[in-house]
Amino acid sequence: MSALVIRGGTVVLPTGQRPADIAVENGVISAIGSEVRDQGEIIDATGLVVLPGLVDAHVHFNEPGRADWEGWDAGTRGAAAGGVTTVLEMPLNAHPPTTTAAAFDEKVAVASQKALVDFGLWGGMIPDNLQHLDTLHQRGVVGFKAFMSHSGIDDFPRVPDGVLAIGLKVAARLNAIVGVHAESQEMIETHGAPNPLGWCRARPAAAEIDAIGRLLVCMRGAKGVRAHVVHVSCADGLAVVDAARNKGVSITAETCPHYLAFTEQDFERVGPALKCAPPIRDGATREALWQEVLAGRVDLIGSDHSPCPAADKHKGAADIWQAWGGVAGIQATLPVLLTDGVHARGLTLERVAFLTATSPAQVFGLFPRKGAIAIGADADFAIVDAAQPWTFGPSELQTKSGVSAYLGREFTGKVVRTIVRGRTVFVDGNVVGEPGWGQLVKPNRAN
Repeated sequence: MSALVIRGGTVVLPTGQRPADIAVENGVISAIGSEVRDQGEIIDATGLVVLPGLVDAHVHFNEPGRADWEGWDAGTRGAAAGGVTTVLEMPLNAHPPTTTAAAFDEKVAVASQKALVDFGLWGGMIPDNLQHLDTLHQRGVVGFKAFMSHSGIDDFPRVPDGVLAIGLKVAARLNAIVGVHAESQEMIETHGAPNPLGWCRARPAAAEIDAIGRLLVCMRGAKGVRAHVVHVSCADGLAVVDAARNKGVSITAETCPHYLAFTEQDFERVGPALKCAPPIRDGATREALWQEVLAGRVDLIGSDHSPCPAADKHKGAADIWQAWGGVAGIQATLPVLLTDGVHARGLTLERVAFLTATSPAQVFGLFPRKGAIAIGADADFAIVDAAQPWTFGPSELQTKSGVSAYLGREFTGKVVRTIVRGRTVFVDGNVVGEPGWGQLVKPNRAN
């Protein structure tokens, strides 16, 4: 593999940002600084910011079984366009879901042929697969995903608290992390007004807060277990996580770009493309969530990219309850953080790198190979023009359905090049990566 040099950029390193050149050999960072000599391909990054490639810890590509929803090709094309160099793909909504070793092997076989970026796989935790957690762990899953409310997918049922408590004990023995969709089913309305606000009112923030509290109760009997609360939409939910963490509980939490970018009023305007669970909240909740991000109480940001066929969104136009719930957002994480974070609220580029790359790599055992620009790490980069204004139009969108809540949104800060292990997969608006370039990554195991 040829060598690569990136010259003239402002590089966001673990120690801070500074002008630096980067040398790459055989897909790995070999030197950083003034001693870098020209060799192989030279990329001029003058005026640009070089970030570590994003590690998106929460994506749904739905293949095998539901490739018409997105698939590994379309999904990782979107990743490349969004500066995402590693994706951690959820066990649902593929069919079969990744709840057995055989299903894991089947998904790896498909992804290995189609992925443009590197990938890890979540395993599922459902009521009837606890006996499979050990073999899934041995296969190399990054963690186990469990739902405390109905997932909307028949072959991925939610776990009652008693089953969750047992699953957490198994995970503790394996030193594995459990990712939890925390909404209390008992506090969710199964139907309501047909408009977007009806969906929001049916799934109140109180259901998240209650479920996080119940998760913590379930964790008490699983000494040393690690839990991760996915897509927290409100500051009050994060406060419960933070209080537990301050008492020594090993728990982390993520939020998503759509909770930082949109409000209920946007949901009313945009419609089904913004339907998700937990739902989009009001403006005050969004601003409080931003304050948690700025205060360092959010561990990481994942897109929860969850597309579906366009028809499954459009049928919710008259009745929001008929639409599939999920936001196609893998391309939006960096633009939202640059626009609404860095430019609008003073979020630092160092913090962007931590939230989107370093922290997810650390939480899921991929660090130091992934997550930071450092000698010996994989040469994964998101090169951005942090000052470039642009509008997210249909020509930029990579998702198979063509549906995105972000279409028409104006941003400041654009991904201009994405590099995975030394190879450019996206440049100047064009996906140039080859299917099959992506490699399976597995967490570092202490046992």
